[in-house]
Amino acid sequence: MTTLAPPPSQEDARRSHRAGPPADGGVAARARRLFTGPEDDPRWARPALWGILLLATALYAWNLTSITGNTFYDAAVYSGTKSWKAFFFGALDSGSFITVDKPPFALWVMGLSARVFGYGTWQLMLPMVAAGTGSVALLYRQIKRDFGPVAGTISALVLTLTPITVAITRDTNPDPILVLLMMLGAVALMKAVRNGKLMPLVWSAVAIGFAFNTKMMQAYVVLPVFFLVYLWATNVSLGKRVRNLAVATVALVVSSAWWMVIVDLIPASSRPYIGGSTDNTVWDLVIGYNGFGRIFGASSSVGSQGNGASFGGSSGLYRMFNEIMGGQISWLIPFAAIALVGGLVLRGRAPRTDAKRAALMLWGGWFVLHFLTFSLAEGTFHPYYVTAMAPGIAALAGAGGVLLYRAFREGSAAKWAWVLPAAIAASSVWAVVLLQRVSGSGTVHTVAEIVVGVAGIASVLGLLVGRFTKRHRLMGFAALAAVVALLAGPAAYSVSAATSSTNGTNPTAGPSTGGGMGGGGGGMGGAPSGSSSGTKGKTGSAPSGSGSSSGKMGTPPSGGTAPSGTKSGSTSGSTSESGAQQAGGGMGGGSQVSSEMIAYLKKHQDGATWLLAVSTDQTASSIILESGQPVISMGGWSGSDNAMTLAKLKTLVKSGKLHYIIVSSDGGQGTNSAITAWVKAHGTAVKSSAYSSSSSTTSTSSSTSSSTTSSGLYRLDASDVS
Repeated sequence: MTTLAPPPSQEDARRSHRAGPPADGGVAARARRLFTGPEDDPRWARPALWGILLLATALYAWNLTSITGNTFYDAAVYSGTKSWKAFFFGALDSGSFITVDKPPFALWVMGLSARVFGYGTWQLMLPMVAAGTGSVALLYRQIKRDFGPVAGTISALVLTLTPITVAITRDTNPDPILVLLMMLGAVALMKAVRNGKLMPLVWSAVAIGFAFNTKMMQAYVVLPVFFLVYLWATNVSLGKRVRNLAVATVALVVSSAWWMVIVDLIPASSRPYIGGSTDNTVWDLVIGYNGFGRIFGASSSVGSQGNGASFGGSSGLYRMFNEIMGGQISWLIPFAAIALVGGLVLRGRAPRTDAKRAALMLWGGWFVLHFLTFSLAEGTFHPYYVTAMAPGIAALAGAGGVLLYRAFREGSAAKWAWVLPAAIAASSVWAVVLLQRVSGSGTVHTVAEIVVGVAGIASVLGLLVGRFTKRHRLMGFAALAAVVALLAGPAAYSVSAATSSTNGTNPTAGPSTGGGMGGGGGGMGGAPSGSSSGTKGKTGSAPSGSGSSSGKMGTPPSGGTAPSGTKSGSTSGSTSESGAQQAGGGMGGGSQVSSEMIAYLKKHQDGATWLLAVSTDQTASSIILESGQPVISMGGWSGSDNAMTLAKLKTLVKSGKLHYIIVSSDGGQGTNSAITAWVKAHGTAVKSSAYSSSSSTTSTSSSTSSSTTSSGLYRLDASDVS
């Protein structure tokens, strides 16, 4: 008797669909799906993703060899390629006298690239471009999983075209690495929320721990919302959620603190001074300069309320919209805020474990916590910090926008007829305001303003007419017009950032609209006068012993083209007529360090470990890149670090590890004054005529003849130490 098998269930059909093609065609099928996407995706989805990733890579890497990096970090990476000790500690110089004032994970990433491929611009930029593009891909994957390919595509495009993200990814500051690690933490967290397993949560904690070892406390901004989302939305018992969070917290502490604990346990005499700290410990750096000092402004290592706030404008809820910050990040903040509220309302009656609401909570919390932290911070603040807020805005724009559109299209007119058009109108009007601020600055911004106005009006009218006349195709075209309206302004700024030179120490996108002065490397307090322009768009010669590379800094011993941004013989300051540049403040603040002086120092180094001792990191980093030799920064970034004491200086001189030091003509501050007085009393002043090729030169601070005046350079030998 013939029997009929029951038809396959929907679950069986899904299993069959997921099983994929036969084994003999598996490799080819997987390769094809890599470019075309899963079979249940729209045909346009994967090509659109590849297009966005190519766009992101092009923006981040355009004219890569001309990129001006942050010479502060560039010098530390270079030093790490010469010494594994300097590599581990994140020391500014290969002699490991002082560290940069950040943990070294980003330096390690760039340093490994430089050790493998040789030290140069593209070698240092390769990890940054990869991190930026990787963050876009991760955001697409995460948003697509919960909200579909349209939402994922919009989110990825918004993140790609965020102006400050383009600017900072074209730099050697650690922020692109920070954002990628935080994104990895978010992806792992959502996996833990969906499956309730422990290990994804642990990996999320580890990712945030490595982010901590990139920029310390900034990595922890997202932790409150990570904990909240897991506690609220995970489909396991409350007791298990609490236990899993406890285990993850242990993983977070271990992955965050291991480097700090190791460094602080090593005797101070056997390691570099911790730059930016007040007591030569990483712990002080965590809770002070890179911790509460950023929030409350009373950083003990700097000692001034609100120090550095002018880089991004005065603190307050309006900061993200002011003349300095507005064009960098705020374009879609109105839309993202409305989309967040609307999305949460739409998912209000969903089960506790609803994945869409959990995602909205995560990205909404990401956005809100960063917005409040950056807006209200009274300490050192630089515009590029807010690139960490960009994934939250981008996710809400895509996910929240799609939710609002579906509700607008399908819901009751009375309830949803105004929310989506209002969000589009608000951000379109704000975009016009931002573009009006830079009117006349270039054709691209004028065109963007026209596009925003026309597309914004067309979108709002098209949505309303289509909704009330039931013309769904018209609403679809109106939605596309909304994407154009909302992204025209950011796109103009992003193209500007990708095609023009930027300040390596304080990169921003688009035309200058405010008084935010160029800041120090990594946002470390106020730079001396002229320091922001001292590295902008300049080229020069690389560490000696290497070939040249078409006018760039040359080819260091390891091969490759060194990052541009330091003019031959430059420090941070304005260039004088003789080609020298004025050094930073503190000790050595009134002195000049020229290419000729560097050549003289190398010729008379006489086996010393350090070529020279100067006052600040800015001066030291430029000379390190120019000479290829370790240089001591006695006072860290601002010149206020107690890295060099008189006793330590005497020891270095007595042992023959240091012969030359630059001091200012008017003495120093604090303990530096004692060093200045001792050096002048016991050292031998080196006249400018000893190394200058001309009989006289015009200084930026004096017009007297260099053949009869001291350059601030002193020679010290063991016999000078009593």
